[in-house]
Amino acid sequence: MSKALRLSTRDAIIDAGFDVFRRDRSASLAEVAELAGVGRATLHRHFASRDDLLRALALVAIKEMDEAVDVACENAQSHTEALRLSLAALIPLGDRYGFLSLEPLDGDPEIAAAYQLQIDEMRAAVEQAKCEGTFDRAVPTAWITQAYDNLLYAAWESVRAGEATHAQAADLAWRTLANGLGTNGSGKAER
Repeated sequence: MSKALRLSTRDAIIDAGFDVFRRDRSASLAEVAELAGVGRATLHRHFASRDDLLRALALVAIKEMDEAVDVACENAQSHTEALRLSLAALIPLGDRYGFLSLEPLDGDPEIAAAYQLQIDEMRAAVEQAKCEGTFDRAVPTAWITQAYDNLLYAAWESVRAGEATHAQAADLAWRTLANGLGTNGSGKAER
């Protein structure tokens, strides 16, 4: 790899952090430093503690997820389509970021603000999708938003376990969100 293509030390540590913690949430910073190809002292010059590194990983993940959704939804014709495309864009990222959903990072003001912005944008999209007839207006928007997040996590776990491909998990998650799990009494799924 040429020098122009090499990651900065900070970026190498970030990438190593995603890789190491994805495989083992309890991994040490020494393992991250080893994979990044730096000494522990160098790692600690960039990140004073495990919490500092996790905070940086969370902020990178939020930014990259937002970018993936923006790209995926660029030509969406409706809010419903944007929600479906967002889900499909986020599922492949679970391989890299899924472990962060289990970390107690919500006490950080910057992370909390970024996450709240994502929630606000999701709620607005769900409200518009309700107007488009995708979701029952009687179902609270907060319920639909929480269901979306939980289905995203379930899709990440399904892919991680080898039970579904990214595309299959996206389809199953969307079908569950949009159609539910019930039947119309005839034994056939409602459409």
